[in-house]
Amino acid sequence: MDVTSIWSIIPFVGMLLSIAILPMIPKTAAWYERHQLLVALFWALLFMVPYAVIHGAYALGYELSETILLDYVPFIVLLLGLFIVSGGIAIKGKIAGTTRNNVIFLLIGTLLASWVGTTGAAMLLIRPVLRANEWRKYKAHIVVFFIFLVANMGGCLTPLGDPPLFLGYLRGVPFFWTVEHIWPILALNVIVLLVVFSLIDRHYYKKEVAEGRSSTDMVVAGSGDAEERFHIVGKRNFIYLALIILAVILNGELAGISETVKVTLFAGMGDEAVNLGLNFFVEIALIGLAIALSLKTTPHEAREHNEFGYGPILEVAKLFIGIFITMIPALMILRANGSALGIDTPAKFFWATGALSSFLDNSPTYVVFLTTAGALGATSGVATTVGIVPIRELLAISAGAVFMGAITYIGNAPNFMVKNIAEMKGVKMPSFFGYMGWSIGILVPLFLLDTVLFFL
Repeated sequence: MDVTSIWSIIPFVGMLLSIAILPMIPKTAAWYERHQLLVALFWALLFMVPYAVIHGAYALGYELSETILLDYVPFIVLLLGLFIVSGGIAIKGKIAGTTRNNVIFLLIGTLLASWVGTTGAAMLLIRPVLRANEWRKYKAHIVVFFIFLVANMGGCLTPLGDPPLFLGYLRGVPFFWTVEHIWPILALNVIVLLVVFSLIDRHYYKKEVAEGRSSTDMVVAGSGDAEERFHIVGKRNFIYLALIILAVILNGELAGISETVKVTLFAGMGDEAVNLGLNFFVEIALIGLAIALSLKTTPHEAREHNEFGYGPILEVAKLFIGIFITMIPALMILRANGSALGIDTPAKFFWATGALSSFLDNSPTYVVFLTTAGALGATSGVATTVGIVPIRELLAISAGAVFMGAITYIGNAPNFMVKNIAEMKGVKMPSFFGYMGWSIGILVPLFLLDTVLFFL
């Protein structure tokens, strides 16, 4: 299997089609739910076996080690930490699922996402949002906009918000560079999306009332008896959340030391050896400590109130191992041909990075186009380890990687987790393509507006 051949991406396409189509077919849906890991491994093996035959087992071992150890393990450990810790924070008190309160939820989640991560913010607030809207029949749109804003766009301000920005931070982009430059785009997008959401939600709210349902039985937070008043159980998990944030920051701060303090695998690959630096082990250890403390000290009533279960994170872990492995050839093709793609303007970087981030993991996609931008030969801009990157190009790459992860369920890991939790609570969520109908109809016009205002 020549990894630069277009045929090498067949397993990746098959993986995506399995996620999109199998749950929609009645005869395969139940089987797929039980055998998601089997499906992921089938497509992974369809890549791995031909690659090993052609390039050798050692070359395959290197590629798998690089992808699994450097990308998948930190990815899933961080998600697991945020999932478990945020799942131990129970926001109690009845809040009516009105349009006003739903907008407040979305706004708070969007503002939190850049500081506790899109996964942390999404897992912290999705359950209270669903609980507030339990009385409603029409609520899938609430979850869709939650994915748009909290699970994606809200993470654009700092390296803590979304993994691609963290990789930029490791490569020399200043910690607060993104917040200084991207906030006008985020502000515009949030205002537009909240206005559109308000119109849609108000329409469905009136429909609920017309059909005899009402929120009058719900109690606004802060009123009523002790069971109804707004309060938080499991507050010490905020400390553990801070520990996870510290782990992410230290990963970047220790990157220089990790050049000398490291474990090297596949040294025979020369410059392409897999290096696990001190920062890797420190981050994993601190997140592991946060998980252990959360599981040990969180009151049982907090997780019980959240109806906490491991189903959502297990689904992400099973599906994304297949995605990470099968996308190896796609990323290799991008690395080999990125500079020849003719992508040399902010608008092109925005759409190229974003379109691929909708289906590929947005972290390596970000790195590929950051490297491409660094090779443009700019003499002014942001000095990174891959070269000087012009400001508007870096802004376009950052926005594309974070914003357009909202276009599909697999564009960003929290998307799948939010969908899974909503379905466990009885929300009939759109199918893979049904969700894309929402995202293409609402987000693509918004991104075109972003292009005109900021990237042309």
